[in-house]
Amino acid sequence: MTHSFRRISAPIFAILVALFLGMAGFSLASAQEKKVPQTAGVDNTKMGAYRAIAQHAYVEFQKGDVAAAAQLARSLERVWDKGEDYGGDTALKKTHPDLFEQIDQAMDDFVLPLMDYKTKTPDPARIKAAYNAYLEKLKLAD
Repeated sequence: MTHSFRRISAPIFAILVALFLGMAGFSLASAQEKKVPQTAGVDNTKMGAYRAIAQHAYVEFQKGDVAAAAQLARSLERVWDKGEDYGGDTALKKTHPDLFEQIDQAMDDFVLPLMDYKTKTPDPARIKAAYNAYLEKLKLAD
């Protein structure tokens, strides 16, 4: 009787150990992902709105609608200036001036070629690199 119990309990024990390890791995992976709350697809962070406008500008550029990308790039620049340059005591320029300058420069690298599309066709590789660099800089201020 004991012999048959051991034959059954070993596989059950192995299954339980595998389930436990799988759940532990899933928990660790979930804990490592930083979930940012969103409303209507826009991160509820200080930089979320700027990120959303940049994403839309980049999508329009990828679709080939450079005029729409330029409009969004100009909107991004204006909203940024109003909020973080002239935005009062909570503006990034006042709270973290060095970080403001880094993000402002990264944004200019992204938006200026888009806005200048009528005189010079934007280079897709340069736009992509500038877009990615801008998003990375925004993460520093979230």
